[in-house]
Amino acid sequence: MNNAPIYRIVFIAVLGGFLFGLNMAGISGAVNSIKELFSLTDNGIGLMVSALTAGCLVGALFTGGFADRFGRRRIFLAVALLFVISSAGCALSYNPPMLTLFRFLSGLAVGADSVIGPMYISEIAPAGKRGRLVSFQQFAITIGILAAYLFDYLLLGRPDDWRWMLAVPALFGTVFLVASFFSLPESPRWQRGTVRNDAGKVAFRELFSGRTGRVVALGTLLAAFQQITGINAVINYAPIIFEHTGVGGGTALLQSCLVGFINFLSTIVALWLVDTKGRRTLLLWGAAGMILSLGYLTASFLLGGPELGVLAALLVYIAFFAASFAPVMWVVTSEIFPDRIRARALSFSTCVSWMCTFLTVQFSPAILNALGGAALFGIFGVFALLALLFVKYRIPETRGKSLEQIERELNL
Repeated sequence: MNNAPIYRIVFIAVLGGFLFGLNMAGISGAVNSIKELFSLTDNGIGLMVSALTAGCLVGALFTGGFADRFGRRRIFLAVALLFVISSAGCALSYNPPMLTLFRFLSGLAVGADSVIGPMYISEIAPAGKRGRLVSFQQFAITIGILAAYLFDYLLLGRPDDWRWMLAVPALFGTVFLVASFFSLPESPRWQRGTVRNDAGKVAFRELFSGRTGRVVALGTLLAAFQQITGINAVINYAPIIFEHTGVGGGTALLQSCLVGFINFLSTIVALWLVDTKGRRTLLLWGAAGMILSLGYLTASFLLGGPELGVLAALLVYIAFFAASFAPVMWVVTSEIFPDRIRARALSFSTCVSWMCTFLTVQFSPAILNALGGAALFGIFGVFALLALLFVKYRIPETRGKSLEQIERELNL
């Protein structure tokens, strides 16, 4: 393939990432309205918000097997259709159980896309551009997050504002469905038959034994660290965190838009550096920056730091995360797993990642309200320190290498 078709195909594939971001962050502006309308407790709103991540866990777990059996393209079509149905259902919900159910269905789509997107792009990309092309998935997610914050800000205060906020992904999901149906080709690696034939011979227990098990463990731990350092707590509850500093309503939501904008800009840095400076370098610098910013946030909430300092530290945290763990985790896990297990290993590692996200999103509001921001950000800071040590001593560099070369160097 020459560059034009590759970029066109990647653009269509990452529309799923854009919808990923819309669904993850769109709830942030709607949380207070939903909580008030349905008289939900902290745990109740946590369950409703985290229903999406529970769906992500299930969607991620089964997508790999389905992708090996039915092909990558058909999974994209199913994901796009599910985005449309679930978003419309959320917007039309009239009680908490119904809203929670459709949030779960949205999660199935997000979880499936989080597996199929990086997998598909890594299989069609040339080695020298693979890091950047796979990172476009995360870039699309950040655009989706920023768009969600902007839509939430523009819709805030209108009658039934939360319904309109949750309906936005249905429109873009329709575009994704049509584009995938008419213009998205099948993965060449799957089409040749080598991937699905080899995958059918691999027992599930092989994922956890020998050298293969070691590589799956590396990818799975990296995926877990991406989430337990707190990113989705900040994305989902940014307005509430700002309200704890004394800023409320539209001002808090506007500052959340700034969070989304910094997320967007910092991902551009990752796109620029991932194929030149390497994966490990970005991960190490990202972890170091997250440790420092989370340390400041912990001290600020504990000692009563200024509102501007909290905002600045949150933006620094977002910047370092978005330029490192956010895109690079997807790049590394899609590279280090060999062809014969890539789909199922990505499903497993991504499922664990979503499990960590579910726990983070579910319990963050309760920790924030019961123990305060110092405890919440202190916990995330400890995990960021562990992530730095893990990357330094365990994660290999994969920059500029073909998937076959990486497989040979890992003795797989």
